[in-house]
Amino acid sequence: MPATMESAAAIGENTWPARLELEFAKRGPRSVLAARRHDGPLVVQKPHYPEGDGICHAIIVHPPGGIAGGDELELTAELGAGSSALLTTPGATKWYRSAGAWARQQIIFRVYVGASLEWLPQESIVFDGAHADARLDVEIHGDGSFIGWEIICLGRSGSAERFNQGQWRSRTTIKRDGKPLWFERGQLAGGDRALEVPAVLAGKPVVGTMLAASDKLTPSLLAACREIAPSRGDGAITLLPGLLVGRYLGESSEAAKNYFTKLWHVVRPGLIGRPGIEPRIWRT
Repeated sequence: MPATMESAAAIGENTWPARLELEFAKRGPRSVLAARRHDGPLVVQKPHYPEGDGICHAIIVHPPGGIAGGDELELTAELGAGSSALLTTPGATKWYRSAGAWARQQIIFRVYVGASLEWLPQESIVFDGAHADARLDVEIHGDGSFIGWEIICLGRSGSAERFNQGQWRSRTTIKRDGKPLWFERGQLAGGDRALEVPAVLAGKPVVGTMLAASDKLTPSLLAACREIAPSRGDGAITLLPGLLVGRYLGESSEAAKNYFTKLWHVVRPGLIGRPGIEPRIWRT
């Protein structure tokens, strides 16, 4: 169990830990899932190649369908030199209401020289009363590249539920050769007045962040991204040294995903030299 998470004994006996470790490697022209290890209800489906041998598409599945208080999930993926993988999920991640125990998810990605990783999950729905802690740590080496996003819906907006109780905590770090490119930590409390002020969420239930780390980012790529706007809600793009940051704030997780997908179609060819081929699970 990772040191960053409390032990099962510290948070009660009703925990359901799950761990999945993936290793991708380049073998000839093909990127392959070279190794997989799992413990508990977190698995990967059979890899497939909708865009040829160069990029391995894989779907991460959590069969219970939601994360309850006391659950601890850890996903680790290592991209060996020259390999490429696109990871996604089959549906929304649901963080269920908790009586007090925290639910935790830790994701660790390691991307080595010449490798590329795309982490394009479906949205996360944080139920009213959930206590959720989500962490993402990306370690990039050499000229490796990473594209990923996170879309958070506070409350089940489809049923008019608001996030009036509970807590959402998140931490995201991206490093290249040990040097930090991005560090962000957030904490939102259900029902807090801060959720309503313009400087925080302005009363909007859906917030998203897209991150692209590469040494191939250019001002012209930034300009192309700024030509794109979400169909609903607000979006913004910033270019930092070695990192492109996209933001969404609004009322629709679908609009957030569509916005980030359009950005991905622009960014992907410049970073990994391939047009965007959307995961087929998105169409089912």
